[in-house]
Amino acid sequence: MKSITDIALDQKNHTLTLSFNEGENIEMSCEYLRVYSPSAEVRGHGPGQEVLQLDKEAVNIMAIEPVGNYAVRLVFSDEHATGLYSWPYLLELAENKDSNWQDYLARLEQAGHQRKG
Repeated sequence: MKSITDIALDQKNHTLTLSFNEGENIEMSCEYLRVYSPSAEVRGHGPGQEVLQLDKEAVNIMAIEPVGNYAVRLVFSDEHATGLYSWPYLLELAENKDSNWQDYLARLEQAGHQRKG
């Protein structure tokens, strides 16, 4: 079973890299992690209540705080810090990074919003 063995933050490049027990590394942008935050602010309180996040291109992660043995809290430069990223959710984000990102870009386009960057 695939499991996360390390998390490395590169603030200069605005990326977070997950290392897995199989030797694989997956890099994700801070913007991607911010727009897919598991918080109620982003996901809403039920299906159809998701809130499209805009203008997060320059967001960075300022801190990674462990939450027990099951999650981390990512503290973002835009002061967002309410989402708890469980290990299974981080794995899901990493494995579905490309399709999730394309979905996000399509939702931005549908909303008539242009990314800055």
